[in-house]
Amino acid sequence: MKNPVLIFGAGSLGVTALDLFQRNNVVVYGLLDDTKELHGKEFGDVSVLGDTDDDGFLKLIGHKCEAFVAIGDARVRKRLVKMLNERRKVQPVNAIHDTSIVSTLASIGHGNLIAARAVVNPYAEIGHHCIIQSGVVIESQAKLGDYVQIGTGSLVSSGAVIEEGVFVGAGAVIVAGITIGKNARVGAGSVVIENVAAGATVFGNPAKGV
Repeated sequence: MKNPVLIFGAGSLGVTALDLFQRNNVVVYGLLDDTKELHGKEFGDVSVLGDTDDDGFLKLIGHKCEAFVAIGDARVRKRLVKMLNERRKVQPVNAIHDTSIVSTLASIGHGNLIAARAVVNPYAEIGHHCIIQSGVVIESQAKLGDYVQIGTGSLVSSGAVIEEGVFVGAGAVIVAGITIGKNARVGAGSVVIENVAAGATVFGNPAKGV
């Protein structure tokens, strides 16, 4: 990546993205966050420059720098992505850790964060703006929709389908061929052995509705 990156979000995901880009020798121009108390804070030699809607910095995107949205709340992430699409005519870049393993046969969209030691196997499909935390395994032919978040150490087995907006907690296991419906939530440590309806919340081993 030739251009520097401006990161939206200065919380834990923002810091993760900062470290990830720096490990890949990508210059981070700065971070933007709407929490006033964070303005001016420094992470090494990179500062929190201002709000996420600061035109002085937004005008750089698409010309002099790229953008990455590092905010866990999917609603906020969608709002910022829409703003970048409409006002700056850009898509956020991917942030992929150098210790992750992403098959060249996998399909990866825009704006995804793939953290340390994550594995994305052949013919897996990752949509746009997903967060795949450390140690996650996405097996072959699994499919993730847009704005999916998969917690640390989780396993998404072959052929599983995770639809848009799903949140999967840390250490969960999604068995082969299961479909998890749009905006559903899977609790940490759960083992999902049957389909989950859109908008449902499941937890446990085996996972049941709560």
